[in-house]
Amino acid sequence: MPAPIRLRELIRTIRTARTQAEEREMIQKECAAIRSSFREEDNTYRCRNVAKLLYMHMLGYPAHFGQLECLKLIASQKFTDKRIGYLGAMLLLDERQDVHLLMTNCIKNDLNHSTQYVQGLALCTLGCMGSSEMCRDLAGEVEKLLKTSNSYLRKKAALCAVHVIRKVPELMEMFLPATKNLLNEKNHGVLHTSVVLLTEMCERSPDMLAHFRKLVPQLVRILKNLIMSGYSPEHDVSGISDPFLQVRILRLLRILGRNDDDSSEAMNDILAQVATNTETSKNVGNAILYETVLTIMDIKSESGLRVLAINILGRFLLNNDKNIRYVALTSLLKTVQTDHNAVQRHRSTIVDCLKDLDVSIKRRAMELSFALVNGNNVRGMMKELLYFLDSCEPEFKADCASGIFLAAEKYAPSKRWHIDTIMRVLTTAGSYVRDDAVPNLIQLITNSVEMHAYTVQRLYKAILGDYSQQPLVQVASWCIGEYGDLLVSGQCEEEEPIQVTEDEVLDILESVLISNMSASVTRGYALTAIMKLSTRFTCTVNRIKKVVSIYGSSIDVELQQRAVEYNALFKKYDHMRPALLERMPVMEKVTTNGPAEIVQTNGETETAVLETKPPPSGLQPANQANDLLDLLGGSDITPVIPTAPPSKPASGGELLDLLGDLNLTGIPSITAYNKNGLKIEFTFERSNTNPSVTVITIQASNSTELDMTDFVFQAAVPKTFQLQLLSPSSSVIPAFNSGTITQVIKVLNPQKQQLRMRIKLTYNHKGSAMQDLAEVNNFPPQSWQ
Repeated sequence: MPAPIRLRELIRTIRTARTQAEEREMIQKECAAIRSSFREEDNTYRCRNVAKLLYMHMLGYPAHFGQLECLKLIASQKFTDKRIGYLGAMLLLDERQDVHLLMTNCIKNDLNHSTQYVQGLALCTLGCMGSSEMCRDLAGEVEKLLKTSNSYLRKKAALCAVHVIRKVPELMEMFLPATKNLLNEKNHGVLHTSVVLLTEMCERSPDMLAHFRKLVPQLVRILKNLIMSGYSPEHDVSGISDPFLQVRILRLLRILGRNDDDSSEAMNDILAQVATNTETSKNVGNAILYETVLTIMDIKSESGLRVLAINILGRFLLNNDKNIRYVALTSLLKTVQTDHNAVQRHRSTIVDCLKDLDVSIKRRAMELSFALVNGNNVRGMMKELLYFLDSCEPEFKADCASGIFLAAEKYAPSKRWHIDTIMRVLTTAGSYVRDDAVPNLIQLITNSVEMHAYTVQRLYKAILGDYSQQPLVQVASWCIGEYGDLLVSGQCEEEEPIQVTEDEVLDILESVLISNMSASVTRGYALTAIMKLSTRFTCTVNRIKKVVSIYGSSIDVELQQRAVEYNALFKKYDHMRPALLERMPVMEKVTTNGPAEIVQTNGETETAVLETKPPPSGLQPANQANDLLDLLGGSDITPVIPTAPPSKPASGGELLDLLGDLNLTGIPSITAYNKNGLKIEFTFERSNTNPSVTVITIQASNSTELDMTDFVFQAAVPKTFQLQLLSPSSSVIPAFNSGTITQVIKVLNPQKQQLRMRIKLTYNHKGSAMQDLAEVNNFPPQSWQ
């Protein structure tokens, strides 16, 4: 056979292809030639053929038929063959192919090879694609190389040990003796990989974390030498000595100093030095400063140091680089709850970021702006946020409107200001306002008795000739139906009253009914408003009867049913009409997920939580509840389905409002779950109104380096209890313990039996769907006796 073409020639040929079909034809032709060569056991050109096959694999073409050839190259005595063989193994093999186990013996032999470069190839391959079985078999060889005096091998062995620990965590103790002298190494490569190994061990084991805390002074000394050392061409990057090593050490210090006073105090001074001495003109310095800020905020640092960290983030906000501004906003959002006043100093800069062209920066700035709103700055901040709402892209309007509603409800300086703000949102955000805004605003208006005349007049003006903003039209229709008599009488002390006749008011509502822009729900509001006006107005009752009778034959079933029932009121129950249509009383705040209701299932009583709207797509809580029952394996267990999380976290004050009067006795809290970085704590309160009700507040925190998303908490209790699970404050648990999710459970325990509960947790973390079950039996006696 003629010699196959070289890799370089193949690349050049493929790049000359003008169409994808032409390229595919070239690849297929070459693959056929490579297969023929493999069948003939051509050892001369096997290395060249596998190299070409790897290039085609990187282009996206199938190359699985070359897996065994990679193993043959690994077994070869030539270094060039081994290099291509190991590269092919890393690209083509993983745990899903059983073929990878065949190379275990070859890797073991190469780990004991006399040439360091061959040993390095074996370490790289094991650290890249070694399965748990391979790691168990070869961990001893890796541990030996970790103790060798050769810095080239120690560096690679440390990284390979990280992979072994990830695959088989119980082998961690094997590497503990080898880590004793790792930080004494002068070689920066070994030092860097050693810090990575120590970080992995500390993150995975609390015992290792406690063991390595004694290394904090040594790490501080290494970091100090790095920032104080002179120019070193070998490690210098933009004038900074080995920034990669500095960042790794800062991350390890963050883990070691978390929740430990002594370790935090030992690193306070060096963190202050890094924060003040690092050059900020280059991105390298900003990377170190960012890690320094994260470390300061995560450990038990001094208050002055925390202010310094937030000021660094404030300077980041002025940087021209969009990535740095985004990082600063994200970090400030994580720290605003713990250092609110320090973040407030940068409020004007944060608000300026709302005008940024980058949508990611704009969203983070909006979220942070809402977090900064308080009773002192609510007027100014709402002015800025309303201006932002008016000019922002459609994808921001729903979140911004919801945020303004929540902030206005919590910090409104007066009822009039509150109503004006909400109405401004309705006229600005239009149909982007979420459905729950309408009943919330109606409740606010109903409870503001002295503002009824002013509100109905403002709403009447707002919808004159414009029915495009459906939430606004719905609220206006409801208010006109309730307080139409105040509108006609001109009783308005807040501003100059307008002169409106009964017919003009009915003209508006009839226009809403016949408008093409009106949704079915909006027409229902308008028809009900017209019916209510039959008891408020005196001169237009006959006109109202005609309108109602017309819609008795509407093709809209909902509208038709309303009209038929209202018609019956006029004809059969006219004497009851004034009482039925009288003004709505002041409304009480109710929970968003409805009351608990007793339902019968297969002859047994279960407690179910009613939902007012369907859960988010993909969660399928009903199915999850059934799965929970199956997993728990007991017919005496009552599942509770969690409701859909709200778009914004509920404040503590609102939470207390939901629960009513509580007896805040000193019931000790418990840790219900603590695994894989997820920690769930239960705190308890007893209701004053009903001693049989225990209110449990769960707090979920996340100590890992990535957020946990789509978090769902489910609970099940024996049939002797009744359980209600309220909405969680969010579905995302922030990383690095920078925030928590709270959720409230109400337990009715009429027989005062000992509490037992089984919980099911589902969430997404690091791109994987996680699920776990746990049983909680350590409830304190005060919570149920």
